[in-house]
Amino acid sequence: MMTSANVTWHEGVVGRAQRWSSLGVRGATIWFTGLPASGKSTIAAATEARLVGEGRSAYRLDGDNLRHGVCGDLGFSTADRDENVRRTAEVARLFADSGSIAIVSVVSPFESGRRAARALHERDGLHFVEVFVNTPVEECMRRDPKGLYARAVAGQLTGMTGVDAPYEVPSSPDVELLGPCDVTDAVERVLTALEPARAI
Repeated sequence: MMTSANVTWHEGVVGRAQRWSSLGVRGATIWFTGLPASGKSTIAAATEARLVGEGRSAYRLDGDNLRHGVCGDLGFSTADRDENVRRTAEVARLFADSGSIAIVSVVSPFESGRRAARALHERDGLHFVEVFVNTPVEECMRRDPKGLYARAVAGQLTGMTGVDAPYEVPSSPDVELLGPCDVTDAVERVLTALEPARAI
C-alpha cells in the first residue's frame, strides 16, 4: 500500500454499510484482462450497458481512456505498466466502495499487478471478479483495430504486448472467455460471477 508522507486518513460521517443500504446498491469491480484486441473493451462496454439497463450504477474504466488523464503521464515500460495497473486498481476500489460496479478493461500483462488489484479489494471487503478474455494472439493480430500489431511487426513500435513484450496468462481467473466469443453469452457469464454483488 502506497501512502504519501504527512497525511492521515480522514473518516467521513457516512460509512459504507449506511451508504449502500440507503442507496440500495452493492459495489464491486470486474477486471477484464487479455491481449490488445482480444475483445476486452467490447465485452466490458456491453456489461456496463447491461448493468445500467438494470438500474445499477456501473462505470467503465478503459485502459486507453485512463491514459488520457489519470495515467496520461505514463509510458509503456514495465515500471509504467505496473503503475498504470496500480492507479487503475485504486480508482476502481473507490468506485466499488461508493456502491458502483467498476468495470476495468486494461491489458494488465503481469500476474503480480492483477494479484495486487485483487488484494486491494479483498483487504477492504469488496467483491472482485477477474475476467480473462483468452483470445489467441493470431486472432488479435487479424483484428488489429488500431493497427498496433502491424506497426510492431514492421518494427515501427516496440514494447507491444503479444509481440515483443510479455503477457502472463492469469493462473486462476474467476471467468475465462475463449475468444472469439459471443458478446451476449460473455456478458451473461460475467454477470453470473458478479451475482453476490448484484443482489441488493
